[in-house]
Amino acid sequence: MYLTPTQTLGIILAVAAGTQLTRWLPFLLFPEDREPPRMVTDLGRLLPAAMMGLLVVYCLKGAVWTAPPHGAPEVLAVLAVVLLYRRWGNVLLSIVGGTALYMLLVQAVFV
Repeated sequence: MYLTPTQTLGIILAVAAGTQLTRWLPFLLFPEDREPPRMVTDLGRLLPAAMMGLLVVYCLKGAVWTAPPHGAPEVLAVLAVVLLYRRWGNVLLSIVGGTALYMLLVQAVFV
């Protein structure tokens, strides 16, 4: 599909406007001098844990538990993420460490 320069510019401007709207809207709806609604405060407190649970379920959904290696690489990688985070408290380190361990396990150990 070929787009004209005008169509391309229109798409870029629409995406930029949508991105800016999502960045500015919370500050426009909830200024600093006003207390946000209780529901917004509760969502801000509960959603991070819910999203982490959702990501764990998504990551483990493809694991095969009934055939060798019975999900061992996935479980070991999740355990590594938890242990790295508990030891150093660094999210990036725990994600990179768990991912590196998982890739090592599936490519070199559980072949």
